Amino acid sequence: MKKTIPGDGPVTIKKYANRRLYNTETSSYITLEHLAAMTREGRDFKVIDAKSEEDITHNILTQIIMEEEQRGQTMLPVPFLRQLIAMYGDSMQAMVPGYLEASMDSFRRNQQQFKTAVEGAFANSPFAELAKQNMAMFEVATAAFKPGGTAVMPGMPGASAATVSKDEEIAALKAELGRLNEKVEKLGS
Repeated sequence: MKKTIPGDGPVTIKKYANRRLYNTETSSYITLEHLAAMTREGRDFKVIDAKSEEDITHNILTQIIMEEEQRGQTMLPVPFLRQLIAMYGDSMQAMVPGYLEASMDSFRRNQQQFKTAVEGAFANSPFAELAKQNMAMFEVATAAFKPGGTAVMPGMPGASAATVSKDEEIAALKAELGRLNEKVEKLGS
């Protein structure tokens, strides 16, 4: 995910005592929102304390997550946060960062592979519209795993405009994927 565009290496951001962040690449002051955007774009950066030269990237990234969570963009459910806090001081604490990183990498790969496979399998075919609908359902299902996770899926067989539970969504998505796999196999024969 790390992308280096201009320069060779991560962009250095200096944090001053007045809480201002200074991007040394663009010679301009930036905000946490700018750093969040850089992260989403895959830009690698390192935040250092301007006075002590200490690397404070971890603290700044945690601060960005907290601000996103406060804006209503919650992705970290309370039970997960409780489990994470409980791991501090545990004998397994050292293993948690690697496990979480590997899990997120796997999630991203699976999500991208699924999206690519569905889009590629139905490009320029009579099933292109069906593939678009299925991608929309996949995105709704992904959103359903956020806290408060129910979603409206009016295009699903047997679903009304009312909300459906996660289990119902998952079952419907699995059934739909099964039907799509059968169609793909028939097309390939």
